[in-house]
Amino acid sequence: MTDTDTAAMSTPTGINGPNVTAWLMDHAQGATPPFTFELIAGGHSNLTFRVTDTAGNSWALRRPPLRQVLATAHDMEREHKIIAALHGHVPVPAPIGLCVDPDVNERPFYVMEFVPGAIVRTEDLAREFREEDRGTMTRELVKTLAQIHAIDVDEVGLGDLGKKEDYIARQLRRWMRQYDDAKIDDRPQMRAIHDHLAARIPDQGKAGIVHGDYRLDNCMIVDTGPALGSVAAVLDWELCTLGDTMADVSQLLSYWAQPGDESPALANSPTLAPGFGSREDLLGLYEEASGRSLDNIDFYLAFSAWRLASILEGVYSRYVGGAMGDKTPPGGIHAFVGQIEGLITTAERHAELC
Repeated sequence: MTDTDTAAMSTPTGINGPNVTAWLMDHAQGATPPFTFELIAGGHSNLTFRVTDTAGNSWALRRPPLRQVLATAHDMEREHKIIAALHGHVPVPAPIGLCVDPDVNERPFYVMEFVPGAIVRTEDLAREFREEDRGTMTRELVKTLAQIHAIDVDEVGLGDLGKKEDYIARQLRRWMRQYDDAKIDDRPQMRAIHDHLAARIPDQGKAGIVHGDYRLDNCMIVDTGPALGSVAAVLDWELCTLGDTMADVSQLLSYWAQPGDESPALANSPTLAPGFGSREDLLGLYEEASGRSLDNIDFYLAFSAWRLASILEGVYSRYVGGAMGDKTPPGGIHAFVGQIEGLITTAERHAELC
């Protein structure tokens, strides 16, 4: 039996074992087949697989969903370009290679180094760290975000990543359109919030890199040694663009659950564990790290909650349509409905203040 035959027998949905094995042999230095491919839990859009060879070396492979690929999302070339440009400036995995030939694996994909560490996705996982380490995570998470926002996009070759002006207006149009395209349930509040925010957009400052989905569980956290609690790598760059970096700050705050929250954006949020600090603490840390004043924060919090509701509607639609392969979200597919409705309520509350 050949190495490619072995790969074909054990690969999950979304991976053409023989073809990807051949590609890896040409691009992953020192790789020793056969490879095993494991779908990594977490994430609701692009699929990420851990690739391991017989010598114990590991890489990460990213590809689009199996079906329901939206026209403006899941761009592997773009995502690869971003991490290639940012590598060496902020913590991101080292890029290994990009494949755009559909004959290899049906869809474009790219491979990057597999960064060791912990994905702190739940409160139980957060409690595996000491309370003081959770404080370190908070500070390092904000510090890393400020570093990303301070990057000169032209200097690193990302000046053409997207339009720099009118970020919020463009985002409102994009996510309203994608909500309409993907929606399973019609929620008139989504259009009402969109119209309210579109009439009150603050002036945008200098355009910077906007990650688009920056949160604790989209970062690999160092889980051993003197750097314990720091950010080993920022992951999931598929929504990254140029624009108003305040949107990243408010997105992080939207995910940052506190005890007593009625409708947190994430179920079983890791930041419910003691030691992470409050949303007010994050605002102060970012102001200190960036030197910026966070004016109009309620506008951005309303925008981020509304945008996340639109994104989750698309995720819900993809799960219902079977586009996420073998993955099943915690709590079941229909748990998204409660999250979406909670985010709409949050967006309405902040919209009243802006």
